[in-house]
Amino acid sequence: MNQYDVTVIGSGPGGYVAAIRCAQLGFKTALIEKYPTLGGTCLNVGCIPSKALLDSTEHYHNAHTTFKEHGIELKDLAVNMNQMMDRKGGVVKANVDGIAYLMKKNKIDVLAGVGSFVDKNHISIAPTGGGAAQQIETKNVIIATGSKPTVLPFIQQDKQRIITSTEALTIREVPKHFIVIGGGVIGLEMASIYARIGAKVSVVEYTDSLIPTMDLALGKELKRILGKIGIQFYLGHKVTGATRAGDVVTVTATTPKGEELKLEGDYCLVAVGRSPYTAGLNLEAAGVQMEERGRIKVDAHLQTNVPGIYAIGDVVRGAMLAHKAEEEGTFVAETIAGQKPHINYLLIPGVVYTWPEVAGVGYTEEQLKQEGKAYKVGSFPFKASGRARASMDTDGFVKVLADKTTDEILGVHMIGPRIADLIAEAVTAMEFRASAEDVARMSHAHPTYAEAMKEACLAATDNRAIHM
Repeated sequence: MNQYDVTVIGSGPGGYVAAIRCAQLGFKTALIEKYPTLGGTCLNVGCIPSKALLDSTEHYHNAHTTFKEHGIELKDLAVNMNQMMDRKGGVVKANVDGIAYLMKKNKIDVLAGVGSFVDKNHISIAPTGGGAAQQIETKNVIIATGSKPTVLPFIQQDKQRIITSTEALTIREVPKHFIVIGGGVIGLEMASIYARIGAKVSVVEYTDSLIPTMDLALGKELKRILGKIGIQFYLGHKVTGATRAGDVVTVTATTPKGEELKLEGDYCLVAVGRSPYTAGLNLEAAGVQMEERGRIKVDAHLQTNVPGIYAIGDVVRGAMLAHKAEEEGTFVAETIAGQKPHINYLLIPGVVYTWPEVAGVGYTEEQLKQEGKAYKVGSFPFKASGRARASMDTDGFVKVLADKTTDEILGVHMIGPRIADLIAEAVTAMEFRASAEDVARMSHAHPTYAEAMKEACLAATDNRAIHM
């Protein structure tokens, strides 16, 4: 029986990063994965393929809407869905092949099959294609099995016309009417993809705001901007059903006034969140305790009630984000090694990869009001940015929330061009507990989108913004 210091179950961003860090720290490490490729949901049917399609469709959208103004003339512009999907597949393959290379480089044993506990120190791996299971012995286990799309019990998803985000990434035609249930990150990214290439898109959201977990100003601005590319929004609507008859999907919902809304389309994406995936782990055999919503219960060190068994990523509390799982993977590996790592969960940014992009970190304005914290606000619109004007990306703003007394930055919320990258400046500043004036006094290259961060901090510092 093979013996390991650490065995990681699940090869998504949390799992493979945990395995690599364990190997770097000198542990004999195994990584168990039931699917034929490594990388989990993120690399195979989530983060990476969605960004590939978002990028492709944004190129088409710009060619269709703004190239003429740039002085670029095109004839016979068309969408080739097969090529678009094939390119996406190539991007995915390059990434998952890269993970396989990293496993070999770090001398990590990759064990193919479904891992389940025999007891706290023994794991059975059953090949997904059938055959005899093998068993390994391990001192420590890191559970990193991720999540799956949440289903609505009153909707039967056939994964052909009533679909999850996985199937939404494989449609090889331009939908006539793409209906999205859910106005969160996944729903809006998928809505953007198909709206850009000419599909009619409707988004039905239960709450009265898009991306409701983020600062409300972001959702309001995003609704305005996405409305300009034709997406229709039905906020405050409670979905009551979705049925299919041939190629027609009918979605019904109750409006805020109690009336019935009926939408007919050819595809319906159910994007109401994700749920922890722990099926088949046989956690009972190891004595691992669960908590609400199907999550695994862990302590401050991400250790379960069973010493030596840890859990990270989507199966534990907190935001379901790939980079959050990565940080936790490193955290657990270093904890096992006896180090004292730290994660500040408040400073893990959230990003929406629509265009313009959306991101936030730290406290929202609503949270500060709820907690009764005295704060001040500085905001700067991209319409006042020279770089944004040059690229015709003038929608959106940067909003900085700072402590009214100390000027420490408490939260930063952005919507605009290249925000997914720009949010890192805010995270860096907040990790070092910078004040708004600290950032305002730092030199930012001109012309750049990042100047909007400096200007917002100037605005928060005695309303000193220069360019507005």
